[in-house]
Amino acid sequence: MAKSRTHDTPGAHGPSQRQLRVGELIRRTLSEVLARGDVHDPDLNRLSITVGEVRTSPDLKVATAFVLPLGGEGRDDALDLLRRNRAELRRAVAKKMALKFAPELRFKLDETFDRMDDTRRLLNQEAVRRDIES
Repeated sequence: MAKSRTHDTPGAHGPSQRQLRVGELIRRTLSEVLARGDVHDPDLNRLSITVGEVRTSPDLKVATAFVLPLGGEGRDDALDLLRRNRAELRRAVAKKMALKFAPELRFKLDETFDRMDDTRRLLNQEAVRRDIES
């Protein structure tokens, strides 16, 4: 069975429409806050961070943002800065959204691009190309 993209909940069949909708709203809002430099941390404001996806827990109290700094450089520093400013980011997101509770924000590296590069490398191997073409 494929692993679901929600928080690891036994028996989960994937995120609900509500989780998807709220996750996308948080993603857009967080991206906007980071792009405009609404945080009072000059180190964080100097970075250009892509928020690829936000997954929410079923009760919408926890939101995990999958992020990547532009160019992929300084990943650990970017995560540290985001985690250090998580309370201010949470307040900024809550202020712009009409949710009953502001979700706790967690940050993880978005490894989607790395997996795409690995897949591309595999597909370009001579043996794989030969099998595909036959």
